Formats: sequence, structure tokens, C-alpha cells
Amino acid sequence: MGSDPADAPSSHPPTRHTRLVSLDFPSPTNSVASTEEVFLGYLDFFRATVAAKLDGLDESALRTSLVPSGWTPLGLVTHLTAMERRWLVWGIAGENVEDPWYDERDDRWYADPARTSAELVEQMHAMGRWTREIVAARSLDDVGAPGPRWDGHPPPTVQRVLFHVLQEYARHVGHLDIVRELADGTVGE
Repeated sequence: MGSDPADAPSSHPPTRHTRLVSLDFPSPTNSVASTEEVFLGYLDFFRATVAAKLDGLDESALRTSLVPSGWTPLGLVTHLTAMERRWLVWGIAGENVEDPWYDERDDRWYADPARTSAELVEQMHAMGRWTREIVAARSLDDVGAPGPRWDGHPPPTVQRVLFHVLQEYARHVGHLDIVRELADGTVGE
């Protein structure tokens, strides 16, 4: 008796199946004008998903880690913003960026405690607008600007960088899915 996990009381809050994202998923069956817009549409979708996953969590939950590696939801937002900035602004556009690794402290993602969650999410969306400007000024086959971003390697193409940034967002949205479920039982897109 009592060995069936279904009989055990749950230590987790009840699961709510909630659609958190208002932006439509960029389905492969949707007509899109260009490959650039495919990449940018998915990035917009993932940014909206990140923002939706954070919505409804209080500041304490946003700044508390629920995973052994110690990252927090706002640390993840800061990481995504800084990562995108490194690849697109510093790498592709070749602009000098101050403190390109501002998202890391003590081998963990870091969120400035002086910044609110709304400010950090808006910074992520602003980075997305900047990415659109950078991509609009180039073709997918253009290579990044030579410079310190590439650590002595030849600069990759815009397409390769967008693919990398896209997979970073997709992977980390999955991590955030798990943390949100652990925080309050909310699941879904």
C-alpha cells in the first residue's frame, strides 16, 4: 500500500494548462516574404514567449533559482539579451560594445538587482528591434565585421549567426518552461 505514485500527495501546485503567448507560432505553413523574416519571426515569437513565461511571477520568483546550476529567470533574460548583442551588434555590425559579457558574474547568469523585471524584458525587446535593423541592412550571405568578437576566427555569415541566436532562444525557452512549471505549475505556450 502507498507504493503507487498516483496515491502519493503531490508536492507541486496543480498544473494549469494556459496559453501564455499571444503571438501566433510561426508555422512552416505560414507564407513569409523572405528567409530573413523566417528567422526574425521566430526570434520575435521566442522573445514574446520569454516575456509571457515571466508574466505573473513576483520579483522574488524572478530572482530566485529553482535549478541546481543557480540561474534565475531574470538572469536568463539578461543572458539572452547580452548573447544577442554579442552576436549581432558586436559581431555582425562590428560596433564597439562596452562590457560584452555583462550577463555573467561568478560563472552564473546575472541580472542587475537595480533593474526591474519590466526594464530587463524591455531591454530584450529593444535588442530584438536592433537585430531587425542590423539584418535589414545586410543580406544573409554577408559576413560579420572583422574584429575581436571572433577571437581570431573568420567572421561567420548573418545567416549562421541568426541560426545560432535562434537555437539559443529556443533552448532557453525550454529551460524557462520547466522553471515556470516548478514555480507555480503553469505550463503551455
